[in-house]
Amino acid sequence: MIDKTAVSRRIALASIGAGAAGAGVSAMAQGRPPVDLGTVLNGKVLFPPPAASSEVQPSPPRNADAPTQRVGFAIVGLGKLALEQVMPAFAQAKHARPVALVSGSPDKMHAIAAQYGIAADACYSYADMARLRDNPAVQVVYVITPNALHRQHVVAAARAGKHVLCEKPMAPSLADCHAMIEACRAAGVKLMIAYRMQYQPHAREAIRLARSGALGAVTLMDMINNQDQGDPAQWRQIKALAGGGSLPDVGLYCLNTARAVLGEEPIEVSAQIWSPPGDPRFREVEDNVAFSLRFPSGAIANCMSSYSTHRLARLTLMGSDASATMEHAFDYQGQTLRVSRLTDGKEQAGEIGIEPKNQFALELDHMAQCVRQNITPRTPGEEGAQDQRIMEAIYEAARTGQRVRLAQMPGLDRFRGPEPTAE
Repeated sequence: MIDKTAVSRRIALASIGAGAAGAGVSAMAQGRPPVDLGTVLNGKVLFPPPAASSEVQPSPPRNADAPTQRVGFAIVGLGKLALEQVMPAFAQAKHARPVALVSGSPDKMHAIAAQYGIAADACYSYADMARLRDNPAVQVVYVITPNALHRQHVVAAARAGKHVLCEKPMAPSLADCHAMIEACRAAGVKLMIAYRMQYQPHAREAIRLARSGALGAVTLMDMINNQDQGDPAQWRQIKALAGGGSLPDVGLYCLNTARAVLGEEPIEVSAQIWSPPGDPRFREVEDNVAFSLRFPSGAIANCMSSYSTHRLARLTLMGSDASATMEHAFDYQGQTLRVSRLTDGKEQAGEIGIEPKNQFALELDHMAQCVRQNITPRTPGEEGAQDQRIMEAIYEAARTGQRVRLAQMPGLDRFRGPEPTAE
């Protein structure tokens, strides 16, 4: 017996398909691709915008590389940052993938390897980092160990012939920074410092606003990055591992972002440091830091960092025509960017709509593209060394109570490579 309802449904669906195909043929006959079908160009799928120009245009397709074509990363150090932020970010990266692990905790390492499909023979101890040379799948080594260990792990990776992405702060001393740069230069490999803020979309828009003149002349910047640390036994409270307290950990975001906003290098610093007496968290490292940077243009950045106050991460740029404020500025997510200005005689503030993206994935993809295209990273080792140079001046200013003059370094983006691309 024939199901007349099913037959009618198939006829209706066929008619819809024919109509859609006819519309597609009509559109192609007019020299434009059907909006919903898209086109393939150089292996990427592209769609024309379906909405009018008065509407926000949707993001293009992700167009990620095939897994086997992505740049392979070895992750060195499997602490909280690596496991809670970096490893999950590979799922949102387009050009990077994890292919090896290095850790001093075999049980943890093999558990993570199983979760991410990493072969057992691609798991290494710190003492075995030289063996990375024999793994062609590894092109980049991402060092995410305590600050004082960065130098030895970066040097080991460079000697193994691998490009290096190193967490910030680069190292506890300028001498260490120079040794890391020289090791990578001698090995002919790239060195990038993981300043995720310079890849974060809201921060990049704030930089664009400041440099484009959209805010007028930016003469004041205010940056705060505070958090309340817990257990005093964690490595960030141990000077031999961390090198310092809130300044190189969270205050560095303020310092590096202030430099990135203007593109200038500061010529003078002043600072104060205070730690609550008797607090076991600050037996070895500092708590509260307030420092000021003066730039050649006359702009001043006031920055604060703390290890003992409730979480606050904010960036404010003050220009002659408008101001911009970024909330949750240095957090892993949740950023907003608002601009305030006088419009038609009235003060108005509005949030800029910016699509949130995983800043760790953007950072990974930038390093992967630098390796593929043989270009200098936006944040190379020299960028990290300059921050360390300024942090040493901040400590000196706080110790002496005097302003510290810095060597003048003319030009913009003196220590940075080309802007990251959208691809």
